[in-house]
Amino acid sequence: MILVDTHCHLDMLGDLEGALTRAKKEGVEKVVTIGIDLPSSEKAVALAHKYDNVWAAVGVHPHEANSFNEDVYAALAQLAKEPKVVAIGEIGLDFYRNLSPKEKQIATFKKQIELAKELKRPIVIHCREAIAETWQILEETDAFVCGGVWHCFPGDVELAERCIRAGFYISIPGIVTFSNAERLRQVVRNTALEWLLLETDAPFLAPVPKRGKPNEPAFLRYTAEKVAELKECSLEKVAKITTENAINVFKLIKISKV
Repeated sequence: MILVDTHCHLDMLGDLEGALTRAKKEGVEKVVTIGIDLPSSEKAVALAHKYDNVWAAVGVHPHEANSFNEDVYAALAQLAKEPKVVAIGEIGLDFYRNLSPKEKQIATFKKQIELAKELKRPIVIHCREAIAETWQILEETDAFVCGGVWHCFPGDVELAERCIRAGFYISIPGIVTFSNAERLRQVVRNTALEWLLLETDAPFLAPVPKRGKPNEPAFLRYTAEKVAELKECSLEKVAKITTENAINVFKLIKISKV
């Protein structure tokens, strides 16, 4: 059984070597580590170079939009050309915390979509309290040609169906195990496995029974088990199809050194 953690932040883990070892023991054979600004994107690429089973996404998170300028864009564009960089992300809008002004978030999001289109990379979308605005930008920029992932899926069944029609995968985090996450569980029940991905967002959002602890890729198994329960199928089937999905969207086999 092979699982893929399609979204984590390895540079934020305290015990990286231990975390990767534990992940392999739980069947998590491939990991995509995600940048949130230029320094973390550089670290993600370095980790992808160091480990055969790690790939990277580079981008500026909406919280960090104030740090985005032409120099950062140029550096990201250079990083994104590295062979183990498989996506631009995480990028998007966060109007819940508003740690950067809305106008700056929007401009940064649009500029990074341009980069993804130019380099033919999928995008990893962060969206919180900004679904309508995010969708409007995707339409305005024709980001649908990029394809990609709605990270830590924030919507309902209707939005999931809309995303799938547009060619975006739905990424399921450990939140699906939380007692108050019935809306996300409904999304899983009503979405074909062929459009689902699994993620930890480590070190954040640890699933039950690890809630309250720092998350890590090994804990992806709990999310996979919950998805299998909701889909009334085997864990092996969930692992097989979601792994195929991850390989498809991120082209992991083509870029692997193996």
